Amino acid sequence: MTITQHELESRLWDAANALRGPVDPADFKTYVFPMLFWKWISDTWVYEHDAAFDEYGDNLDDEIEADFHRFELPKGTLWSEVTEKVTNLGAEIVKTFQRIEMANPRSLAGVFGDASWGNQERIPESALLGLIRAFNKITLDPSTVSHDLLGAGYEYLLKNFADESGKKAGEFFTPREVVNLLVGILQPEPGESVYDPACGSGGMLVATINQLRESGKDHRTLRAYGQEINLTTASIARMNLFLHEIEDFDIKRGDTLRAPAFKAPSGAVRQFDAVIANPPFSLVNWGADRWSSDPRAICGVPPAQNGDYAFIQHMVSSMKPETGRVGVVMPNGVLFRGGAEAKIRRGLIEKRVLDAVVGLPPKLFYSTEIPACLLIFRDKKPEDRKEHVLFIDGSARFVKGKKQNRMSEDDVKTLIEAYETGNDPDGGGGASVRLVPFEEIKQNGFDLNIGRYIKVAAEETADLGAAFVAYADARQNRMDAEAVMFERLAAAGVDLSMFGMSSG
Repeated sequence: MTITQHELESRLWDAANALRGPVDPADFKTYVFPMLFWKWISDTWVYEHDAAFDEYGDNLDDEIEADFHRFELPKGTLWSEVTEKVTNLGAEIVKTFQRIEMANPRSLAGVFGDASWGNQERIPESALLGLIRAFNKITLDPSTVSHDLLGAGYEYLLKNFADESGKKAGEFFTPREVVNLLVGILQPEPGESVYDPACGSGGMLVATINQLRESGKDHRTLRAYGQEINLTTASIARMNLFLHEIEDFDIKRGDTLRAPAFKAPSGAVRQFDAVIANPPFSLVNWGADRWSSDPRAICGVPPAQNGDYAFIQHMVSSMKPETGRVGVVMPNGVLFRGGAEAKIRRGLIEKRVLDAVVGLPPKLFYSTEIPACLLIFRDKKPEDRKEHVLFIDGSARFVKGKKQNRMSEDDVKTLIEAYETGNDPDGGGGASVRLVPFEEIKQNGFDLNIGRYIKVAAEETADLGAAFVAYADARQNRMDAEAVMFERLAAAGVDLSMFGMSSG
């Protein structure tokens, strides 16, 4: 008997709420997702066993049955066999997860993460029993819950956990409207490869697959790749892709900037058709010391205390010749900051790979209130845009919320259409759009602040946009004045080291 999406979501949330009190809401995902995944593969294994027996009856043997199962579950690891034990339940769960991972080394190694199941200070046995009782009310085999429904339930939990986690949510969850906007702009196609170097819980990769499904295209030929530094989050991403019935994927754990996991035989970073990410904003201590000779520093080494342009250059280096395109969420500071970042920004613009700058509405993200934008790069831009950069101000396209604003489905569609056509779909300022010539950007010192090129629409960001432009102008004027002053001091024989300067 199938259940509705509402019923599934309600029961899943009941399971999460069983932990409320002794477990911090920010840690719900650490415990709920492994249990959900185990319940799903266990219920599915029983369903597959019954199907095998129905077909073969007493002639069923282990070799025949193996063909019916996607995952191998050793004897004694089924949900019903373990959860009814009454002593040392947490320790039994740890052993069970280890046995399942060992039995499926190619697909499930490390998938359950590293939660402290046996630590009763972290998760008291009463909370664990409550979680089990809640999951006992849900059957998760294919006859009851389809992959689409299960995937939607997983996304529902991710969104709720993000709401509960507050600023910590930024580590694993990007608002889905931002994800859908990026995917809609990049338009991945069947047979292509999609890569997220900061994949979090895998939402961007899942959205890519879903877009193909919804448009009636064959999603099964799309290949998904991701890297995530946090072990728990990387495990959640893998479970997410499995539950969405995605087979061809590879999620690796590790530090993308210090040790990119996907390499070509030559040793260079591997290249993909679509590269999509919402990296951590303005990451400090990101590994600049290793980048002086890194081939990814195609336009220079970013500041040691700000990794934004390290992620950008990594992603641009990771896009395939001809078909490659990049979509990345960034803080607005990347559009105008000076120093090493200004040099890198100029280099990327001069390479003619920057395709578009899309200004986002204010207060969309869990982790920060810093204004953000999307940067779109293409290895091969359309001829009519080759000597231009498309600017889109989407800052007014949002629905105001108490803690966070959000974008409606119509807002997302409007901005995708603005990108595709280069025009305002509403014709009335709903999304200000302008195709700006390279020469104009050059005249502005390669400053990409949207307010320089089109009127910033949202009231909440209008003053800020103007302030950024004024700040950038004032900063440049100060730097010019200082340069003249130091030239004169040097000519007069003054020791510039007293100002922290050198004559070189």
